[in-house]
Amino acid sequence: MFQKFAPKMLGVAGAATCALALSACQDQASSGGGARDYISAVGSSTVYPFATAVGEKFAEATGNKTPKIDSTGTGGGFERFCAGVGGDTPDIANASRRIKKKEFDSCAANGVKEIVEIQIGIDGIALGEASRGPGFKLTEEDVYKALAANPYGKPNTAKTWKDVNPALPAVAISVFGPPSTSGTYDAFKELILGTGCDANPEMKALKASDADKHEATCTALRGAPYYVEQGENDNLIISKLDKNPTSLGIFGFSYLDANKDKIKAVPIQGVAPTYAAIADGSYPGSRPLFIYVKKAHVGVVPGLAEFVAEFLKGAGDGGYLNTKGLIVSPKDVADKAAAAGTGMTALNGAELK
Repeated sequence: MFQKFAPKMLGVAGAATCALALSACQDQASSGGGARDYISAVGSSTVYPFATAVGEKFAEATGNKTPKIDSTGTGGGFERFCAGVGGDTPDIANASRRIKKKEFDSCAANGVKEIVEIQIGIDGIALGEASRGPGFKLTEEDVYKALAANPYGKPNTAKTWKDVNPALPAVAISVFGPPSTSGTYDAFKELILGTGCDANPEMKALKASDADKHEATCTALRGAPYYVEQGENDNLIISKLDKNPTSLGIFGFSYLDANKDKIKAVPIQGVAPTYAAIADGSYPGSRPLFIYVKKAHVGVVPGLAEFVAEFLKGAGDGGYLNTKGLIVSPKDVADKAAAAGTGMTALNGAELK
């Protein structure tokens, strides 16, 4: 167990010392801090149900307290994770995308010098509609034309899906999705919107000539009533679809799979988001899921290494997380994750973008 720290009072040298061994920094603890004897994880709403299931198994098997897991969104999770080391900062960041270079650098600047990256599996960015919905079949370009603020550099005037593509239903464009702090939001923009935008040769060429303009044109979303953020609660999107049967929702595959009695998948490029299609990469919206571990907290926070081991066990081929919608990583990726989790090998930030 360890005390809460006051990062602003530590200074660079103190933060570096804490990053190496939290227990050596007890004398720098704030007077109001108390000991923490449980694991703290924050981040992705997509990873949340998997982390929660692992936490319950971990507590049952070890007798440790059940970890406290907050669904803050990937971006919000990294912000809290990278704030520093000590009892008032999380041990783990759950993420539905890879950590960005600027986030990694922010961690380092705040004394979080060693971060262990573990890919826990694969997920898909799924689009779904109510069971009684019109039966959408979309392409990435359809989605881009419907939701981009300025498709191909011009203001978006489309009001119905038929305006986007004459073959689509003449119903109002209405999509419920995650907020900008969500990894699902980032992945949706990259995997679906970006791909749809680049279907246009001029936009693809713009990527090479003016990357910033390309990103703004290809990934800026229009607002309500066309795209409506629903916070970090994918279950809220499910309930919205039930009440709005001509609307679409965006969420991770696991939520679609867990609610298939209420909603149905929307195929993209003729491929539905199924376990098999996401696993083999044929579904356009496949993406990796991660947990990031603060190495300085390992050996100080009770059971942290054991929790990571339990996560790897549950995420493995035939593991209990498979039944909850987590798709197993390819063997080479799974082996790398197991090695990182066992050896607590710190991530080299040089390869990040």
